[in-house]
Amino acid sequence: MKLATFTHQGSTRIGIVRDESIVDLAAAAPELPRDMIGFLEDGRAMARAKEVSAAAKTIPLAEVTLRAPVLNPGKILAIGLNYRDHVEESNMKLPEHQVWFNKQHNCVQDPYAGINLPVVSTMLDYEAEMCFVIGKRCKHVPVERAHEVIAGYFVGNDATVRDWQLRTNTWQIGKSFDTHGPMGPWIVTPDEVGDPHSLDIKCWVNGELRQNSNTKHLIFNCFDQVAHLSQAFTLDVGDIIFSGTPSGVGMALKPPVFLKEGDTVKIQIDKLGFIENRVVPEKADTIIG
Repeated sequence: MKLATFTHQGSTRIGIVRDESIVDLAAAAPELPRDMIGFLEDGRAMARAKEVSAAAKTIPLAEVTLRAPVLNPGKILAIGLNYRDHVEESNMKLPEHQVWFNKQHNCVQDPYAGINLPVVSTMLDYEAEMCFVIGKRCKHVPVERAHEVIAGYFVGNDATVRDWQLRTNTWQIGKSFDTHGPMGPWIVTPDEVGDPHSLDIKCWVNGELRQNSNTKHLIFNCFDQVAHLSQAFTLDVGDIIFSGTPSGVGMALKPPVFLKEGDTVKIQIDKLGFIENRVVPEKADTIIG
């Protein structure tokens, strides 16, 4: 299934994407939760959604606004230096251990909405990534069982403000600016994805292909990541994992090329769809309260 969060006629809820339309689960199965985390937590929800979707009425996708699949994740965790070619272009050593940082939840952005060019920097970069979402609360998960806790996969952009990233070793602030985590367009369940480590991943900027790789080149694959993280802390339903980016980021070009106002970034992954975001100037309004 392709599980989506969408807004239609002023109401935000979840549904199942079918071709160019979406099944509104609030109408087809009103007893189910209307938010993605609640849906994933409900042990009967997947089976019930499959049961009602075949005969349910649909809404054309053109009439809805697709939102980030998980609007309020508890944790957003991202792994750095996880494609060999990206490590090389970054002039770094291959990591002996997994390198993790977090993105603040304010970075979440819809799959086709704008991403801010910050007031405080001109060094905005793109990073095409395959993401996945945790579907079962878990701790101390062995690698061979990690697939059991992944609810599905989707496309993400780990947008990064490079000067702010490189000021500190933690990377957190440079990875967490508002809107700098566009994702979607929907969650594709594992039964439709098959092997998540054999998917082409591509990124275009203004139609120019910049990143072109395959998830088979991950140094630490998705199951390694779940096993590693869950040794340290509990992973909760709705937590989002960014699995790493391949070579071709703007900072590594010679000379470096950063995103500017009006640029469009499109990221596509086999079987998962694509997201596309236009760079827009950040509003410098002071907000208090």
